[in-house]
Order: sequence, then structure tokens, then C-alpha cells
Amino acid sequence: MLLCPQHIAAQDTTAVAANTKKVRKSYPMKATMLAAAIPGGGQIYNRKYWKIPLVYAGFGGMGYAVAFNSTQYNKYTKAYQDFTDNVPQTDSYKYLIRGITQANYDPSVNPLVDPGQIVWVKEGLLRQIDYFKKYRDLSLMGIAAWYLISILDANVDASLADYDIGENINLTFAPMQVPGYYFTGVGLNISLKINF
Repeated sequence: MLLCPQHIAAQDTTAVAANTKKVRKSYPMKATMLAAAIPGGGQIYNRKYWKIPLVYAGFGGMGYAVAFNSTQYNKYTKAYQDFTDNVPQTDSYKYLIRGITQANYDPSVNPLVDPGQIVWVKEGLLRQIDYFKKYRDLSLMGIAAWYLISILDANVDASLADYDIGENINLTFAPMQVPGYYFTGVGLNISLKINF
């Protein structure tokens, strides 16, 4: 008996269940490379969309800290330079001393600096310069650290995407006898067994 090709093909096919779920495989290297290329790219690849605003909020906060500390550093550096030179027209430091602003400055009411306070003002300006330089540099390191944390998060998330949390994982405690040179089985010994 000869069978036609359509009949053979119909016999060889198996029915596929309609509600099968497509399993998505995550690749940690791809997630890491995407996170390194574009901040938040690894989180998009891992389909953890809720992490993207956190990544960019961290960069925004660190960027604001860098901008603020850089502005203050430049302001106090300029004030120190103006205070230490002998040019009377350079007086940007007067707005930093005692909370005087350009709007409320009156030279007759607020003299700039008493002669006895010159050393105190110089040291104060230098302390402020060091303070804002330190925190500007720490903020720059914070940006680099946040970048590495976002890359590491994408890698770990992709690595653990296929982690099995099935019913066959269990933890049991059992008594155990530890062999020794002089004493055998003395005391209470417990072993920890993890089955996968």
C-alpha cells in the first residue's frame, strides 16, 4: 500500500499545546555589554523597566553634586585670588564674607575686613576651597561607582534570571559523627546538607 506525501506528513506531526509559554534565555555578557554601552541598557535587556528611573536618578543626583561643588569651588577660588592680590577692583570675596550679598552691600556699614582678621579670612577661604574640591572629587568618583553598580546589577540580574527555585531544593539537618585522632563521636555534631 502506497501512501501519499500529505498523508505521511500528517502522521508525523504532533499537536502542540496552545498555552505553551515561550522561555526567554538571558545572556549575562550581553546584558553587561548593553549596560556598559548605554546606562540602563542592561536593565532594558533584562526587562526590569522599573530600575531605569533609579539608574538615571543616581546619575542625576551625582551630576547635581558635581555641578554644585564645582561652582562653589570656583567661587571660593576666585574669592581667595581676589583677596590675596593687591588690585582693589577685584573684590569678589566681599560677597562671601559674613553673608553679605551684592544687593545689600554698603561699604560704609560693612567694612570688608578688619586688619586683624586677614589671616582668619585667608584660612577660612582656603578651608572652603579644600572642602568643595574634596566633595567635587568624591562626587565624580560617585558617578563612576554608580556606573559600575548599574553594570553589575544588569549582569547579576541576567545571571539569576534562569536560577531554579523549584520544589526539589531542600535543606536538612542531620546528626553526624566526625572521625578524630583521639576521640570519635564526642559531643554533638550537626551536618548541613543542601540538595538540588
